[in-house]
Amino acid sequence: QAQLVESGGGLVQAGGSLRLSCAASGLTFSSYIMGWFRQAPGKEREFVASISWTGSITYYADSVKGRFTISRDNAKNSVYVQMSSLKPEDTAVYYCAARSEGWTLVALRTERSYNYWGQGTQVTVSS
Repeated sequence: QAQLVESGGGLVQAGGSLRLSCAASGLTFSSYIMGWFRQAPGKEREFVASISWTGSITYYADSVKGRFTISRDNAKNSVYVQMSSLKPEDTAVYYCAARSEGWTLVALRTERSYNYWGQGTQVTVSS
């Protein structure tokens, strides 16, 4: 049974940095596109970033482009997002997700196109 477990969340001041990790098990990790989404209080879950099977291609939401970097280590079955220049509006629960289908930008931004989800990790950015 596939399982995704996020870690690394916490409280950080605006302008600070944080690195989230997601460890996968029960699936052939290198066969999945990996993504990060987030959900702020009272808002719908939104796309943050995706990374291709080998990590050679990445895709970001405009709101995080230039500040966040997604990466993966297939040997460790893990995906990461390095977040810098954090803003209070980045406060949310962050989720990692795995997608078995192809690299289609519209689908990558759509949460229902992902097969597996983690439980989430809270990130709070104070002003």
